Amino acid sequence: MAICHFLIIKNNLSIAMTKKKVEINTKAQEKKTEQTAKEKKATQKEHKAVQEELSTEDAAEQIKAEIESLNEEVSELKDKNLRLMAEFDNFRKRSLKERSDLIKYGGEDVLKNILPLIDDFERALQAMESASDVEAVKEGVDLIYTKFLAFLGENGVQEIKTENEIFDTDLHEAVTTFPVEDEDAKGKIIDCVAKGYTLNEKVIRFAKVVVGE
Repeated sequence: MAICHFLIIKNNLSIAMTKKKVEINTKAQEKKTEQTAKEKKATQKEHKAVQEELSTEDAAEQIKAEIESLNEEVSELKDKNLRLMAEFDNFRKRSLKERSDLIKYGGEDVLKNILPLIDDFERALQAMESASDVEAVKEGVDLIYTKFLAFLGENGVQEIKTENEIFDTDLHEAVTTFPVEDEDAKGKIIDCVAKGYTLNEKVIRFAKVVVGE
């Protein structure tokens, strides 16, 4: 009986020791696993930090490259702007000069073309001093007058019609009125005191007329 009791105790003790050993091994395994997990986590954290540092460096390099590109673009735009301003200033100066020349010499061609008519008048005046044939002189003056009218027409100058025309305030200026018996003549021009002219259909001088009433 005592031997059986001893064996039971021994067996229980063996079981307890085995259980304890298993617990110790389990705890050791758990501690090892925990340590491994911590090491793995630390490694991952370190790797992530390296990646973030590399990403930060890459981002910094990219931002630096973008800043340099923008600076170059700004420099180019400034250069273009300066050239455009210079070109515009030159254009403005040329335009002012051309405008000034146009105002100053705008009538040059007209005056050059009228000079031959002046030559004709001077020759006619010289001929009058010694001419005995009045009709020849008259014909010469009529010829010059015809040439002068043709010259005006070529330059857009036209005479305003007045004979038997209805009085028009857009074309005529009434210097006086004159009573008429003919009903058809009332409101019409019966005499022209001074001829009027248009330049390219714009009135440059109103015709001074007498109007019937």
